[in-house]
Amino acid sequence: MTKTKNVSREPLKVVFLGGLSEIGRNCAALEIDNEILIIDCGLMFPTSDTPGIDLILPDFEYLVANASKVVGVAITHGHEDHVGALQYLLREMPLSIYGSALALSLAKSRIDEAGLSSRATMFAVTDGQNIRIGKFEVEFIPVTHSVPDAHALAIRTRVGTIVHSGDFKIDLTPVDGRLTDIGRLAQIGKTEGVRLLLGDSTNAEESGHSDSESDVGEVLDQILAKHRTQRVVVTCFASHIHRIQQIADAAIEAGRMIFPLGRSMGKNIALARSLGLLEIAEVHLADIESVSKYPDDKICVISTGSQGEPLSALSLMAANENRFIKIAKGDLVIISADAIPGNESAVGKVIDGLHRRGAEVIHAGIAKVHTSGHAKRDELRLLQALTQPESFIPVHGEYRHLSSHANLAIEMGLDPSQVILALDGDVISVGHDTFEKSGRVSANYLYVDGAVGDISKGVLRDRKTLAAEGVVIVVVALEISTGTIITGPEIITRGWAHSENDKPELIAELLDDLNEAITRSIKVAMGEKATDYTTISRHIRSTTAKMIEKRTKMRPMVIPVVTEI
Repeated sequence: MTKTKNVSREPLKVVFLGGLSEIGRNCAALEIDNEILIIDCGLMFPTSDTPGIDLILPDFEYLVANASKVVGVAITHGHEDHVGALQYLLREMPLSIYGSALALSLAKSRIDEAGLSSRATMFAVTDGQNIRIGKFEVEFIPVTHSVPDAHALAIRTRVGTIVHSGDFKIDLTPVDGRLTDIGRLAQIGKTEGVRLLLGDSTNAEESGHSDSESDVGEVLDQILAKHRTQRVVVTCFASHIHRIQQIADAAIEAGRMIFPLGRSMGKNIALARSLGLLEIAEVHLADIESVSKYPDDKICVISTGSQGEPLSALSLMAANENRFIKIAKGDLVIISADAIPGNESAVGKVIDGLHRRGAEVIHAGIAKVHTSGHAKRDELRLLQALTQPESFIPVHGEYRHLSSHANLAIEMGLDPSQVILALDGDVISVGHDTFEKSGRVSANYLYVDGAVGDISKGVLRDRKTLAAEGVVIVVVALEISTGTIITGPEIITRGWAHSENDKPELIAELLDDLNEAITRSIKVAMGEKATDYTTISRHIRSTTAKMIEKRTKMRPMVIPVVTEI
């Protein structure tokens, strides 16, 4: 007689597909009794280590292999690093998506652009609402963050309640009055217990308590009051509706019109106003195309580009290439955002360009024009005290952030055996009495470069070589039957050596020597009866690379182009 497997004894599996040891790609899956609930599905933006890449996604291999088990996606909030990859996962499977109206609207914009709206069924939730998603009961608990209507999640399962903090801070004076519901978190911790806490680690290294968003509004008021005669441009994240509200309030108080600049800024302002999350009367808004008709002291441009993105509105202003705004001496530019790790250089170049145009630039290093949306150490301690978790896994952050948060949990009294420092791809088993790593799944970077997933690490390595060292192309035509060089070798260089260099005679001498060395190498190969493209190309590549490195200490990419006659 065949025994039926008792699935009720199986532990809950927590599978991390992104967001651990990095900023972005936030995506995790909870699996129990053959059902999977996905928590967030975000993307990561490229850095200097990923030249030519548009976006970086979580690895969907595990989800695709288990698509029949997926019962839904619970969204903590609407930032791109939490919802931006949904459109790519929808190409693999239809999804039921649960989140606040704003989070769903921000995600839906990208999903509609991709033509995948028919594959997404969206369910808007309200603060404190409990939703049954398959065998998971999910409560959406309000938290304060840098985008409105963010939530922590209390997920009730057979093995206990899992609390995911989402991105949060404890702001006692938020712009919209919507507080992090610490009372509800404490009640869950006290009455039902928290089997596992997953906590935001972004600011786990930062001591103290995060500043209130309202503090930024006061500083903006002061700056605009002081600079009454200057034209003002303020840049921030287009999703930071609270910041946009405070910029708008300060501008209106100073008697200025508000000019949204940048596609996402215009869309998000319109969306937030339609949802009642942004209070800007129509009379105070003007189209950016009409900005030249207004005097400087009546202008406040709210722009995209706070991260120095190459084609963003602010970057184009810094390069004097924005068709609406030409930065001039006396203009005031306020950068109301911190640079995301990896973007510091790009932001610095934009600031430098603005100064060259004659602008006065105010950023967070000069005045308090930005505050983080993530909890610092005192708030993280409070979260631990409120929820009193049995076990803990730090999430959302680079490795140093995760490590710092893990140590903080132990300092708060958690048994070190009940704190796991997990990485992307780790599978954690959570039972009534067990808590341990139990395996690995694929969690590689999925690159978007026009298409999805067609870029390997080898391609990225080649791109870095091209950027750093340049390329040398050797073109030669051969008559294989007689071992004769018909034409060439012709040597073409890009990004390595040019005749305009300070010592063109040395470059010319090197190219002549290369030509002779390559010719000898080909004749040696032909003399050894080499008649195949691969062998001859290898001789050319080796000879060229060795001579260039010996003479110049550089290692450009060498590409032989061999034509057989």
